[in-house]
Amino acid sequence: MALRALDDGDGLLLRFATWFNLNWSGNRFTLAQLDADPHLAGYYRRRPEFGVVSTDDGLPTGVVWTTLFPPEAPGYGFVRPHVPELSVCVLPGYRGAGLGTDLLGAAVAEARRRSLPALGLSVEEGNPARRLYERLGFLPASDAEPGTLVLELRDVAR
Repeated sequence: MALRALDDGDGLLLRFATWFNLNWSGNRFTLAQLDADPHLAGYYRRRPEFGVVSTDDGLPTGVVWTTLFPPEAPGYGFVRPHVPELSVCVLPGYRGAGLGTDLLGAAVAEARRRSLPALGLSVEEGNPARRLYERLGFLPASDAEPGTLVLELRDVAR
């Protein structure tokens, strides 16, 4: 497995990763429904702040990316302005081998390199990925929707 930076040619990967993420517990959304919902489609139509792709023999196996949503149109993991929302997807067939940990570690390292204040994300009740996020230091975000977690990367004036 190798890691590389997300690039402009990865739009289709982000679309399918978003679809896989929405369907983590079974088939709930079609690609047509995803494409027709501007809020959901924002996860792959907005230009990512940054991202990392894992590959095996040049083929994607997973991806993590961050999207900065405006306060007037927040994502599901919106914490506060200037805090990007993190999305991660390990493709079926590659799960359970620590790839999610590697991808998230790379994203957190890049966020620190960019001096970002924090990273937010949203995780639905019952999603086993929540254990991974909490193990890496993500905590429930105060004053946010249930399921919204935040990893503070520097002190926040409250």
